[in-house]
Amino acid sequence: MKPFQTLTRQIAQWRKFSTSQQSVQRPLNLFARRTAIQVKRCRRLARIHFKSAAVSSVLPSSTKRRKARSKVRGQPSVFFVLAVLSLTSAIGYRLYNEPELGVGTVAPQTLRAPASARVIDTKTTESNRKAARTAAIPVLMIDQTTNEEVNQSLQRLLDRGNRVRQQSGSFPFVDTAVLSTQTQQYVRQIEEWEWRMMLFTIENNATPAPAPTEIAPSTNPLTNSGKAAISSSTAHQVSVSELQAYRRSSSAEDFAALKEAVNQARQRYATAIALLIADATSEQDRFYDPSLLSLTDGEWTRTQSAVRLILERILTQGVPPGLPDALLKTAIETQVRSEAPATATALSTRLLMAVIQPNLVQDPEQTKARAEQAAQSVEDVVVEIRQSEIIVRSGEIITQSDFVLLDYFGLSRRRINWSGLLGFGALVSGSVVVFLLVEQKFHPGLRRRDHLLLLLLTLGVSLVVALDTPAIGLSALGLLAGSFYGSALGVTVVAILSFLLPVGLEVTWTNLVASSLGGIVGAAMAGRLRSREELAMLGIGVGLTQGLVYLILNLMLSPATFPVWYVVLKGAGLQALLGLAWSIVALGISPYLENLFDLVTSIRLAELSNPNRPLLKRLASEAPGTFQHTLFVATLAEAAARALGCNVELVRAGTLYHDIGKMHDPLGFIENQMGGPNKHDTIDNPWVSAAIIKKHVTEGIFMARKCRLPKAIQSFIPEHQGTMLISYFYHQAQQRAKDQPYLEVNEADFRYDGPIPQSRETGIVMLADSCEAALRSLKDATPDEALAMVNRILRARWQDNQLVDSGLTRAEMTRIAEIFVKVWQQFNHQRIPYPKAVFSSQPSNTNSL
Repeated sequence: MKPFQTLTRQIAQWRKFSTSQQSVQRPLNLFARRTAIQVKRCRRLARIHFKSAAVSSVLPSSTKRRKARSKVRGQPSVFFVLAVLSLTSAIGYRLYNEPELGVGTVAPQTLRAPASARVIDTKTTESNRKAARTAAIPVLMIDQTTNEEVNQSLQRLLDRGNRVRQQSGSFPFVDTAVLSTQTQQYVRQIEEWEWRMMLFTIENNATPAPAPTEIAPSTNPLTNSGKAAISSSTAHQVSVSELQAYRRSSSAEDFAALKEAVNQARQRYATAIALLIADATSEQDRFYDPSLLSLTDGEWTRTQSAVRLILERILTQGVPPGLPDALLKTAIETQVRSEAPATATALSTRLLMAVIQPNLVQDPEQTKARAEQAAQSVEDVVVEIRQSEIIVRSGEIITQSDFVLLDYFGLSRRRINWSGLLGFGALVSGSVVVFLLVEQKFHPGLRRRDHLLLLLLTLGVSLVVALDTPAIGLSALGLLAGSFYGSALGVTVVAILSFLLPVGLEVTWTNLVASSLGGIVGAAMAGRLRSREELAMLGIGVGLTQGLVYLILNLMLSPATFPVWYVVLKGAGLQALLGLAWSIVALGISPYLENLFDLVTSIRLAELSNPNRPLLKRLASEAPGTFQHTLFVATLAEAAARALGCNVELVRAGTLYHDIGKMHDPLGFIENQMGGPNKHDTIDNPWVSAAIIKKHVTEGIFMARKCRLPKAIQSFIPEHQGTMLISYFYHQAQQRAKDQPYLEVNEADFRYDGPIPQSRETGIVMLADSCEAALRSLKDATPDEALAMVNRILRARWQDNQLVDSGLTRAEMTRIAEIFVKVWQQFNHQRIPYPKAVFSSQPSNTNSL
């Protein structure tokens, strides 16, 4: 009876309180009733939450640690067993039907053929055809472009020779009936003092004296080399005798004309020699010497024709690359002796040696046809045996041909190699242990779904290899694992799988090594990328790496001295295209995997942080004050996260979405009221106002789930408020309860539902969100005053046990406070006060400092 009277009294008091609130409109009362229902529901949930929290707090810390350890241990154990079984069964495919009597094993007994047979050894046949295709002699063809370049080079050299000869004038410069060619050649190149002595001897009818044995050395090396051929006593005496004879047989005017002709020839010859010296400063022009001027005009004409003819013959026959210079010179000299004048043999040889280049290149089409013809001409390797004939004797090592016969007759004893599977399972177990150790060091805390995704990716690569295709997908595995879980784990997964694949599956070594190195390069670089565009560019690098490695391996392992380039380059190009194709596959499926497995990668975080995302655009439009608040909180949180070594990208993205729930009622939050009336003054009910404030958390979670935000981003929405007290309305309710004792103030009604921050990142955002409004309100405060205020706020959060699960330490709280104040100083830097005259005279030039 007493409880009923108490209930009746409370109802009467509530009616009395409701009657005093007639200023509140009916829609508001309806809203208040609905909100009250939600408050009751939240209160029940809060009681359950606090009850479980209380039970947990009663447990000793050792019990908590044991539960945590058992939970952590249970997750890897399941993954370990699943990974070992699945990888062993998938990659160990070769062990399911492995012959006991394989190639290289010892025959336990003498085995005979049960019947006569002719068996084709397909493996050896294919190997022989591949070797024949690779080692086929390339077909060469003449490169007309090279021929044109060689002909142009020769023409340039001949034109230079013609210019030099034009400077020296025609030769002989007088009729050979007057002076012989040798005399004309001698008198035009001797020194001036020698020529004057010769004229003195002729005019005095003296006996020709022998030529001086000691001639002053000339500074012109080309002149000295030219004179060596004809500067002799005999030539001097012959020249003097011919000149004396002409003087006696001709008039004085004719002799004077002859001397003038000689003087002009000498001058022109000196000019030509100077031009030769100037040209000889270039290394490629030094094959021209005075012997060029020793040729008569007729000899020079024949020399040019002979050189052109010889060059045409040699280029038509073809000059292969790598031809020794000695062989080329011998071939040229043989042609020159039969075509060019004897006096121009050396000059013609030098000209041709200077211009001739290899002009034979591979003909791709003909080389391909010959290679295929060589491969098709290889006959099938057939192993014949008669009935009851011995295939292999006891104790002998089984060869390939023996194995072909044994397998054909079913004597190879194929079966499941259980011991091999157990050994391979042990190898896989060790590999998984290595992966777990690397994970623990570089990326601890992977979820079950993360382990499952990595396992599925490795099994997918194994399936591709089992299909016996050259498209080994290690490059895609490296790109995906590296971009999802970092470079260390990505490289580890690719390296481990590259080691396991050749043990359990038939795989070509060159393809495996090329794909493995491409995957390692992709995994090592993918963890550092921040956009899909960078990932696409990395795919090109992976393809080039894979093709280049394949090319180098084939060149190193090729038995041919001159490999068929079309075969090698075709394989390298195919590997490069496969690497690029797998990169495109990885780029295409990565967004789907990120959404399906709820992955938070640097690329996805960068995309979510784009202000053009629909949810952020709505926030900026519907709640502009909240959006500006979010930007400042993000600046504070990013700086602290960077200094403490946390995930800066995660902090940035999580902060941008932590208050999206305020869009459900933007005017319920003061930053969006823009100086207008406060909605909560109209409501005048702290319980209802607190419910509105708390609702932005539940609404934010609902919006985040609707937009499929990652759970790591969703966790920022409730955890940035934790279970903090909504102090303003709590104290308002307490004041109202003093005036109206029948009102009951329950602190749980004014606390957020939590949970408190579970990571360093969400803890940092909670602190930044708590300090943002206080720092923004400071205008003329000193840094010490700002630091003291921030420390008070952080101390309050610490004492309220909001950060006990975040992993932040007390020492880091001091550092965070200093960083927040430093960022605040950057936003509130001093500005120079402009005089009023500046704004009145130059209103368009008011840049702040």
